[in-house]
Amino acid sequence: MKHSSSQGADHTNSSDHDGECVISTNARGSFFEVLLVFFKLGLTSFGGPVAHLGYFRTEFVEARRWLDDKSYSDLVALCQFLPGPASSQVGIAIGLGRSGWSGAFAAWLGFTLPSTIALILFAIGVSHSSVLAQSGAIHGLKIVAVAVVAQAVSGMAKSLCPDRLRASVAIAGTLLVLAVPSAIGQITAIVLGGVIGYSMLKLNQLPTTQHLTYGVNKVVAAALLGIFAILLVLLPLIASLTHSPVATFFSDFYQAGALVFGGGHVVLPLLQTSVVPSGWMSNETFLAGYGAAQAVPGPLFTFAAYLGAGMPSPFGGWIGGLALLSAIFLPAFLLVIGTLPFWEALRQRVGVQRSMAGVNAAVVGVLGAALYDPVWTSAIHSKTDFGFALAAFGLLVYARLPPALVVMLAAFTGWILSL
Repeated sequence: MKHSSSQGADHTNSSDHDGECVISTNARGSFFEVLLVFFKLGLTSFGGPVAHLGYFRTEFVEARRWLDDKSYSDLVALCQFLPGPASSQVGIAIGLGRSGWSGAFAAWLGFTLPSTIALILFAIGVSHSSVLAQSGAIHGLKIVAVAVVAQAVSGMAKSLCPDRLRASVAIAGTLLVLAVPSAIGQITAIVLGGVIGYSMLKLNQLPTTQHLTYGVNKVVAAALLGIFAILLVLLPLIASLTHSPVATFFSDFYQAGALVFGGGHVVLPLLQTSVVPSGWMSNETFLAGYGAAQAVPGPLFTFAAYLGAGMPSPFGGWIGGLALLSAIFLPAFLLVIGTLPFWEALRQRVGVQRSMAGVNAAVVGVLGAALYDPVWTSAIHSKTDFGFALAAFGLLVYARLPPALVVMLAAFTGWILSL
């Protein structure tokens, strides 16, 4: 059933065949069309992944009608299910449906480019200016990171831990990560959350929904998923055998992009354990960049560009930033495109739904541990710092000010307090 309006006919290449809603790569769209639309979104999409998804719906469902509301909801469900940056994965899939493989790349490039450029420039400024690195503005950015992560923990706890079992999983996940402060502890908490959810949670099965296809056949999709799994095993092996810092960094960031559920905030502890204990970057500089990442639009995963730009010489700068940005986003490409043909059958399984509910609860616990260490312990050193963080939290949660505005206010306040 095609859209009846002329605008829908111009922009949508979807139809129902025997109950299927099909979005094919034959849609009339070019690389540059997709790039420009997503670049505009990359410049204006503040507020985190949930806000990004709202911007996408307004742009692609209501204004451009590249896909209908039901198709968009199904796509969001898939990307919420997968590890990695959900909003970026939705964008990649929309670009794929509009203009094929080049459209998928154009969507990612346009959406991430503005924040990538801003964060690399910030990293270069921090690394070349000891005054900037030790300024009150940087301390303000570290403190506002406490408020931002606290907001994420409280919001996710309300939606993802609605019952006693899942709240217990979250608390146990926090304790486990605090007891084993490494990627092993975090991954173990997530795996155990999935096992507990699968075996103990009682959830209703989702109703049957329309099926989506994006012109990717199951053979190609299976190959992409195979590449994803091979790289997950092979990259750490290469890093171990070569002892190359570049191979190690690329492997760590690929794993972070491949194993993180819950979006950009949850990647914080994985990246922190990769770059701070090794001496690659101080915890203060790490958290300053995380605070700065709150002030820019687009996906929080572009924080990887900041960390890559701060790599030890002779790496770092633009090359390091773009390299680690590619590493953390590569799993998103492989997973979302590889999973699309199989998604409908998978999401109907009650066991998968139970397991993912347990995983999501464990993610809350992982983020709760990160809120204490390294975020709180590195930023809050006095009553003034605590009051500063509490005020920022109130502005975000109760005054509902835009995160970018709160971050800028925090940087300015930190600078004023340091005078």
